[in-house]
Amino acid sequence: MPLRVEPIGLRAANAYVSEHHRHHKASRGHKFSVSIRDADGVLHGVGIASRPRSRMLDRDGYLEVVRVCTDGTRNGCSMIYGSLRRAGVALGYPPHRIITYTLASESGVSLRAAGWVDDGLTGGGSWDREDRPREDPAPTETKRRWRAGRVPVKQEGAEK
Repeated sequence: MPLRVEPIGLRAANAYVSEHHRHHKASRGHKFSVSIRDADGVLHGVGIASRPRSRMLDRDGYLEVVRVCTDGTRNGCSMIYGSLRRAGVALGYPPHRIITYTLASESGVSLRAAGWVDDGLTGGGSWDREDRPREDPAPTETKRRWRAGRVPVKQEGAEK
């Protein structure tokens, strides 16, 4: 079944996420979103790119893929990750500054297929603090960070 990538508004993307995502709710904001549709226009998946949740990464000009959700259509997730990467690069984000996270228990096969690079395990845990109680809407297990490209290696003797 041939699929095509199309832009989609946040409201429609969030409606799809709310209906189909395994463990996340709708995103609170975005920079842009994409969808995949078949030849008949049937929606089979969405992806949402946003500012990073980490203040440190946001300050350094990163783009974070915060939601990818499909109905299980073959190669759908890889197609979405690839299109989000290309759109981010077209907007001026270096590939190594386009990131996403998966649960450590997830394989990341769709990310690998789309050319993303495993950046290793990161934190996880709860956002709940004694002085600022919060409810955790998503799983709190360890996460794995992925980059849309490798971090450039600095050349010795190169100009700064």
